[in-house]
Amino acid sequence: MEDKKETLFQKATPLPASLNPQIVYAWKAPLRAYKKRSGSVLRFYLAVALLLSAIVFFLGDKILIIPIWSILFLFYVLTITPPPEVENRITKFGIETAGITLRWEALSYFYFNNRFGFTILTIVTHPPYNMHAYLVVPKDSTKLDLIKILAEHIVYQDKPELTFIDRVIKALSSLVPDDEEEESIPATIKIEVSDQKHQGPMGEIKDTLASFFQKPERTSPSPQSSETMR
Repeated sequence: MEDKKETLFQKATPLPASLNPQIVYAWKAPLRAYKKRSGSVLRFYLAVALLLSAIVFFLGDKILIIPIWSILFLFYVLTITPPPEVENRITKFGIETAGITLRWEALSYFYFNNRFGFTILTIVTHPPYNMHAYLVVPKDSTKLDLIKILAEHIVYQDKPELTFIDRVIKALSSLVPDDEEEESIPATIKIEVSDQKHQGPMGEIKDTLASFFQKPERTSPSPQSSETMR
């Protein structure tokens, strides 16, 4: 068992022992999952905010317009602002992330999920609070190391049970339109892709039918044929 721990610590990237020997594992990652959104997503947020504001205005509760546009501003800031890079640490006493320390006694279980193409480590505290901490995992090797280290202290859930809030967030995220990735494709590639779409089975059938009803082209008689007719 001690040999396994030694090999695990060698794979980790802690600070030098002379500085802080209590750090077991450390990795750097963005503070949150981030994906640069296009203008269509921002227009979608604006349309939803206008629709909700109109409904609230006609119902008479005009004071609710202020939190609607505050939430829209928050979404706008989180969409256009990339997150800073932070250092997450696993110590002998708990987990340190973004200046917050979560002790092992307060933690219940952890699991992984995906968001915006990033692997997210979710750590949940004991009830009745059930506070969630979200840490970005940049590599698969880091994920394996985290499973081995954290499983010695708290429960690992391979298939977590989603709460009501998680289901609501998942449902709302499915309504957000996808980004327009065609803008980054060169024009020549777009033309080739459009040509390939027409060259499918339907395109072959269309060409075959067109060949049956194609009118013969009128050709002008050659000079030699006109001379023989004379």
